[in-house]
Amino acid sequence: MNNPFQPPESSDQQPPIEPPDFTPNNEDRNLALIAHLSGCAGILAGGLIGFIGPLIIYLTQKDKSPFAESQAKEALNFQITLLILSVVCGVLLVASCGALFPIVFVPMVLQIVFGIIAALAVRDGRPYQYPFNLRLFQ
Repeated sequence: MNNPFQPPESSDQQPPIEPPDFTPNNEDRNLALIAHLSGCAGILAGGLIGFIGPLIIYLTQKDKSPFAESQAKEALNFQITLLILSVVCGVLLVASCGALFPIVFVPMVLQIVFGIIAALAVRDGRPYQYPFNLRLFQ
């Protein structure tokens, strides 16, 4: 007797579709590398323009290279997350009258550490996701 709480069994079940094996070429990996490392270059300019490099790569590669597009979006989201964190740290610094001065360096350290980790991953052709990131661009 059939159980009304279970779906009927079917012999027409198909195995799940596997995604195609995609290995990014050198150009895709280099563009993803530039997207992640451009945030580190943004630190030299005060940390406020680190999102420009990933934005340019995203806009130019969004229909050409799925790997470069996804990594540029990931880097862009991370740069925006760090920009928001920088503003919060600045507000805390002003509110504490300078007592929390070391907190200003937290976004810079995060950018350098995670930017290098991401660059090493995409150099080898592996996609990288930052451990904490506002996913503003999907």
